[in-house]
Amino acid sequence: MSDIQTVESRCEEADVDLVRLLYVTQSGVIQASTVDATDVGAAIENGVTTSEVLQAYDAFAQRNGRSSFDAVGEVYLRPEPDTFRPLPYAERTGAMLCTMETPDGNPWHVDARTRLRSFVGDLEAAGRSPEVAFESEFHLFDPDDGSRGDEPGAYRTESIRGTHETILDVVDALDAQDIPVSKYHPEYSAGKHEIVSGHRSGVRAADEHVLLRETVKSVARERGRQATLLPKPFDDGTNGCHINVSLWNGENEFYDRERGGPSRTARQFVAGVLDHAPALSALVAPTVNSYSRLRPSHGAAAYVCWGHENREALIRIPAPEKNREAASTRIEFRGGDNTANPYLALLGLLAAGLDGIERELEPADPVQVDPCDLTDEQRADRGIERLPRSLGEALDALEADDRMREALGVDLFEAYVEVKRTHWRSFVETAGESWRREHLRNLF
Repeated sequence: MSDIQTVESRCEEADVDLVRLLYVTQSGVIQASTVDATDVGAAIENGVTTSEVLQAYDAFAQRNGRSSFDAVGEVYLRPEPDTFRPLPYAERTGAMLCTMETPDGNPWHVDARTRLRSFVGDLEAAGRSPEVAFESEFHLFDPDDGSRGDEPGAYRTESIRGTHETILDVVDALDAQDIPVSKYHPEYSAGKHEIVSGHRSGVRAADEHVLLRETVKSVARERGRQATLLPKPFDDGTNGCHINVSLWNGENEFYDRERGGPSRTARQFVAGVLDHAPALSALVAPTVNSYSRLRPSHGAAAYVCWGHENREALIRIPAPEKNREAASTRIEFRGGDNTANPYLALLGLLAAGLDGIERELEPADPVQVDPCDLTDEQRADRGIERLPRSLGEALDALEADDRMREALGVDLFEAYVEVKRTHWRSFVETAGESWRREHLRNLF
């Protein structure tokens, strides 16, 4: 049976009439074109047109008038059959993830998923495969009055009881889409929750993160709640997106069997990420709202450092699972959030880490205290620098980083910077601590 026949058969079996073709633009917003199930074969074979100019809009649907994209120009969404899923939260509807092609059938280099797939393909051809898991934090609240229903308190069973039915529906919906949930718990502020998805290889991890974001928001709506994954949705709450990564060549390259801990390769990867951290921030924390979260003592990374089991460090080396040390040793990057395009975030993180391996960098000593508690002099002595304090500062660092420019490719790099500069200029012109937060809370 061909790929097209398989998807058509699954549509018929699941009573699917509409298929959403999902993709993510430079804004980080998830977009879709929808085709009738009777046309899904043609969509797979020929693609579906969409406008180039969509890549030029920021999260507020603002387009830079000096953008390289205008009203003229189309590209093709190319849905991938092996990503097809019936959507358990949307009646008679399925979804597929897409890459983008030019009209002559070549990859469109402005598309982040296309670029990540190429990067991972090169990595795998060299004998390395990235294993990735996203940890997604979100808030549930009443869409009418904004109430969140419980008091702050990490891991409290009170919070679990209050949202049990909604969370159970989310987990069931993810399971129906073959997205494993390895852990769930309520988090540090009222209405805050975290779901950790299972590890996947390369692009699939980012695909499933897109589907998870859609699932959380859709299921919450069905339950009469609103979900937001915005980094700082409330004055007393934050949401992060931690990315767990290891590299495999048949076995985990981040584990040293002789030492029983992180390997030299893992340390070099850490060193590369730390070296590119300011520029990487523009990819993983790409909205003005992101920098309301990245502050000292906010339970999020504020300083460029790493540490074993240190939750205030930019990179944490989690304690491995007992009797599974070789399989579970990994790094956890804590500086990202859910307004990021996950394909870009993962691309930047892998490129930075691999640069550290290629240059054989060694990180400074791990920080085994809360870096927020050190004095300025102590941090300076240890080479612990502050992450960018604003999107503008992060974009400056990104534009100065040749490795990030090379990893993205000139077309994607320039398109991305254009969109994020538009977002930053809008903030500068109408500055405010909670700038357009309600709009963003609804969007992400």
